[in-house]
Amino acid sequence: MENINFIFSIAILIFSVVVHEVSHGYAAYVQGDKTAEYEGRLTLNPVKHLDPIGSFIIPLLSYQIGGFIIGWAKPVPFNTYNLRNKKWGEALVAAAGPASNLIIALIFGLIIRFAPADLFPLSFFNIMAMIAYINVILALFNLMPVPPLDGSKILFAFLPVTSNARNFLERNGLILSILAIFFLWPVLRPLVGIVFTLITGHAE
Repeated sequence: MENINFIFSIAILIFSVVVHEVSHGYAAYVQGDKTAEYEGRLTLNPVKHLDPIGSFIIPLLSYQIGGFIIGWAKPVPFNTYNLRNKKWGEALVAAAGPASNLIIALIFGLIIRFAPADLFPLSFFNIMAMIAYINVILALFNLMPVPPLDGSKILFAFLPVTSNARNFLERNGLILSILAIFFLWPVLRPLVGIVFTLITGHAE
């Protein structure tokens, strides 16, 4: 059963991170930047988006070590110079990813809240809960202000830093992201549980 849950979790994660990245691409596209379109990234085809480390190795490690699933896909490219909104454009592109995960969590969480329990088997609600829970994790994780996570780009819009400092932080983004997963998760997990309960009406 544990192996089946892990396979379902990976499948849900892949779907969710693909939607996350495509949302970044469309947010840039509607602001005038077609970089993602030119590179074939405005597609839900997972082959175009999956990252060997973020989509497979990190989810496996996080599941084995911490009992949770987290990961990412290859970032969708965009050119900030093409965005019509020069001040907030990058932040809007960044926010689109976590927003897409929250929307997914809301859709499936509200199914749990309102679907008649006697019409569906328990396994149905378990899958809905898994989808909602993983997407809450993705949304909150990506909102952390740690480069290259989306939260850092939102923060930079409000608190500009020098280009040298930003380049340094983003060059070391993979290490910072891994450290954030394993050291900040104990802080993040209670918040994930609160949001999950607010959406679904059930404890995690």
